[in-house]
Amino acid sequence: METTLPTTTKFSHISSVAVRNEAIYVMTDFAQINDKINDKLGDKISNAEDKKLRQTTSVLIANLAKLGYGVDEKLLTALNNLPTNYQLMIADKFKTIMGVNKNWTPLVKGWDTPTGEDITDHLITWFVNLFADKNGKNRGTTLACGHTIPANTFPLERYNGCPFCGTPFKFGELEDANFGQGSKLKILSLWADKEAKAYFEDLLTSQTALDATQVDSLQKMIEAYKDEELPKSEIKMKETLMVVISHLVELGKAQKAQVYFKSPVDVMRYLWYKHTGFLQIVKPKVIVERKAKNNKHIGSVIVPNLDKSAVAKLTAKTELKLKYSRKECFMVASWLNNLEMNVDTMCEAMHPKREMWVRFIRALRLAEYSRKAGFEKLKTVLDKFYNEDYQVWQSKVDAYRLRTDVEKTMQLLKQRPGLFARSLFANMLWFGKDDVLEAFSEVIDKVPARLVFTLNTYAETYFTKGGTRAVKPLGGTNKNIPKNQLLSLYDEEGLKSMKKGIEEMCILAMKKRFAGQTNKNKTIFIDPMLFKIPVSIGDRSETVQDMPSALMGTRFDIEGDTVRLFMQWGEGLKAQHLDMDLSCHVAYKPNVNNSQKDYNQYGGFYEICSYSNLVIDGCKHSGDIRSIPEKVGTAEYIDINVATLRKRGAKYVTFTCNAYSNGAITPNLVVGWMNSKFPMKISEKTGVAYDPSCVQHQVRIQKTLTKGLVFGILDIDANEIVWLELSFQGQVVGQLNTKGVEALLEKLNAKLSIGNLLLLKAEAQNLEIVETNDTENPADEIYSKEWAMNTAAVTKLLVD
Repeated sequence: METTLPTTTKFSHISSVAVRNEAIYVMTDFAQINDKINDKLGDKISNAEDKKLRQTTSVLIANLAKLGYGVDEKLLTALNNLPTNYQLMIADKFKTIMGVNKNWTPLVKGWDTPTGEDITDHLITWFVNLFADKNGKNRGTTLACGHTIPANTFPLERYNGCPFCGTPFKFGELEDANFGQGSKLKILSLWADKEAKAYFEDLLTSQTALDATQVDSLQKMIEAYKDEELPKSEIKMKETLMVVISHLVELGKAQKAQVYFKSPVDVMRYLWYKHTGFLQIVKPKVIVERKAKNNKHIGSVIVPNLDKSAVAKLTAKTELKLKYSRKECFMVASWLNNLEMNVDTMCEAMHPKREMWVRFIRALRLAEYSRKAGFEKLKTVLDKFYNEDYQVWQSKVDAYRLRTDVEKTMQLLKQRPGLFARSLFANMLWFGKDDVLEAFSEVIDKVPARLVFTLNTYAETYFTKGGTRAVKPLGGTNKNIPKNQLLSLYDEEGLKSMKKGIEEMCILAMKKRFAGQTNKNKTIFIDPMLFKIPVSIGDRSETVQDMPSALMGTRFDIEGDTVRLFMQWGEGLKAQHLDMDLSCHVAYKPNVNNSQKDYNQYGGFYEICSYSNLVIDGCKHSGDIRSIPEKVGTAEYIDINVATLRKRGAKYVTFTCNAYSNGAITPNLVVGWMNSKFPMKISEKTGVAYDPSCVQHQVRIQKTLTKGLVFGILDIDANEIVWLELSFQGQVVGQLNTKGVEALLEKLNAKLSIGNLLLLKAEAQNLEIVETNDTENPADEIYSKEWAMNTAAVTKLLVD
C-alpha cells in the first residue's frame, strides 16, 4: 500500500496515549482502511480473500500475544490492511512500553534457590579487602570491580556481579521461554483520530484534577496536534489550564492565553509550573527541605561524608532563583494588568503567597513596567499590595469564628461556596450541626460536584472518634495525623447525626443534579468491576502508567499462588553508583504464634524482605544491586508466595521502593508486579524473571521529591492487590509507618465507587438496571470496564 506513513512524533505520542486506553492508534489518513473495516463488519466479512491474514499481520498478533495483548475483530481487520512498515512501528512501540529492550538481569542466577549468604560473609569480605595482603598473595577471587571475594563465602558461580558491592557484570536478554506465560490477555481496540481527539477533549474538560498519567497524556496530545487549533472546550481545572497556557506561550501566542487567567494566582501557578514542573504552587521552603532530607544518609553517623544534605540545600536554593528575560517580563506584566478582577480582590488573592510574590515582582521587574503608559492598573495593584491597603476575607471569617458569631461567619462563608465546603466539617464541630448545614444547604447547588462527593465520602471517617486520618500536605509526603480534638465534645449519637445530615444533603443535591439532566434512555448496564474502582477525586498521583492505566484504589485479582514484584532503573544513564531498593513489608494478624519481637498496629509481628534480609518465609529477593551498568539499567525482583503467607497468618504485604543513594527516586524507574495463573519461570542461566505478558500493573517515576514509595498492598484474605501511591520519607523500608498505609487504605475504601455513582444516576433518572450486557439487545447506556479506563470521561458524571 502506498499510503504515507504517519510522522514519527505524532504516531509515537498518540500511540502511547492509546495503549494507556487499551487501544492501537491508526491514522485516519488510511481512510480506505476504515471504509473497508465498516464494509466488512456490515457484511460479516463475507469475502474469503479479505478474511485471509497476511503473514506480517500474523507475526504482529503473535508478538503482541507474547507481550500480553490481544486484539478485537475491528482492530484485527485494520492491522491486516496496514503497510508492513506501519506494523513494525506498532510492534516497536509495544516493545518500548513493555521494556523488552531493557536489561532485566538481577544480581543472582536462579535466585529462587537462596545463595545462603549472610552478614558474616559480608563482614569477612570487608575485613579481607580492608586489610589487603601487601605481599600480593592471593586470598580469594578478585573481581572486575576490584573487590576480592574470599573462598568459602559467596558462591561466585551464582552471581552476575559482585556480591559484596552489588555491581553487575553480566547482562542477559529476555529468553523466549520467558515470554507468553501470562494467563490473561489485555484486549486492544481500534483508535483513529476521531477517538484520539475525543479523548483529548475529555482531558481538557475533566471535572477533577488530572493525575500524572493524564497530564503526560495531555502534553503528548497537545504536541501531536500542535499544528491544529485546540478544541474549543471549557477548561475547568487550573492544572489543565497551565499545560494549555504553556503550549500557547511556546507557540508565541501568549496574548491568547489572557482569557484563561482569572486571578493573579493563576499567573503565579503558570510561572511556578514552568520553573519547577509542579502544577500546584509548592512553596520554595518545602522543596528545599525535601531535597535536603532526601540527601541525608542513615550511615552518616559512622561516615559523615555520606550526608550531602547541606550541599543539596544550597543547590536547591540556587535552582529556585528566579530570572526572566525582558520579553517574559512584559508578557507577565500585560497579563496582570489586563485581568478583569478588581484591584482589591487581586491584592487579597496575592496575600497568602506574599513572600513568593515579592520575589516574582522583583524578578519580573513589575515595578518598572508599572510606570509605563497603559499599565496603570498594575501600578495601583503594586501600591496597594506593598502598603497592605486591602482586607483579607479569611481574616474576617477567622475573627467571627473566634467570637463564635455563627450568623456573620455563615454570611461570609456563603459568599464563597467552595471554601465553605472545604471547611464544612470543622465548622460543624465548632458551631454545631443545625446552623451550619442550614446555611450550607442554601449554596450547595453552587459547589462543584467533586466537592459534594468528597464531603459525602469522608464524613464517615471524619466524624468517627479514635484513630488517625491520612493527609498529604502540598509538596510533602503522606502523613498520619490525629483527628480533630473537638470530636471529644460530642457523644456517638451527635456524631452519627452529623454523618447522616451530610449524607442526606449531599445525596439529595446530586440526585437533583442528575434529575435535572434530560435523558430519554430507559435501561442501563453497569459492569460489576466498576464497583471496585473508586471515582477519581483529589488523587494527584506522581507516577505515570504507560500500560493500561488504573485509578488509585483499583483492586486487582490474584490468579495464582505467586506475585512477583519487579523494579528496573538506570536505562540511558552512565555507569555509576545508583542504589535503588525493592522491598516488601509483611504484616501478620494478632495472636500468630511467632517468636518475633517486632509488632505492628494489628497486634501481630511483621517481617521485611529487602536487601538486608533476602529470604523470609513466603518471600525471596533476587539480590541487592547498588551500581548501574552503562546505559542499559538493571533490575531487582521479589517473589511472594501467597499460599505460604496465608498459612502463616499474614494480613497485608506492602510493596515499596526506596532511594538508598542520596537524592530522590531516580526518574524513569519502573516498578510493578507480575501475576499469572501458571507458574512463572526464572532463568537458571541469567536469573531474568521478567515476562511482559504477566505484568498486571506497573508505574514509572517522573520528576519527584519522593524518597520512598508504596506502590501496592496485597490483601491476603481478599486475594487482591490494591494499587495505591503513598510517598514517605524513608531511605529504607524500615522507616515506613504502616499506620499511614492503613489510614490511606481506609480513605480509599471510603471513596465512592464508579458503580455506586452510576446507581445514584440510575435512581435519579428512573433507569432500569440490566444485569447482563446482551450484545443482541444492548442496554441504552452501557458502562463497561473499558469505558472506565478513560478516567477523564468518567468525571462527566460529576454534574455541575
